[in-house]
Amino acid sequence: MKEISEAGMNKQCGLLVNSSRQIIYASSGEDFAEKARKEAQYMQKEMEQLLERLIY
Repeated sequence: MKEISEAGMNKQCGLLVNSSRQIIYASSGEDFAEKARKEAQYMQKEMEQLLERLIY
């Protein structure tokens, strides 16, 4: 995601990132909900950090 963000984002334009597969396939076990939640949180945090670099 870092490479895509660096190439596509700038201060005037962000990106809409489709990460549904990465979240859906986080686990196929009984722990799916927890793994999917953690994956979504990880991706959100990663995007926040990438956006902060552009802003500052």
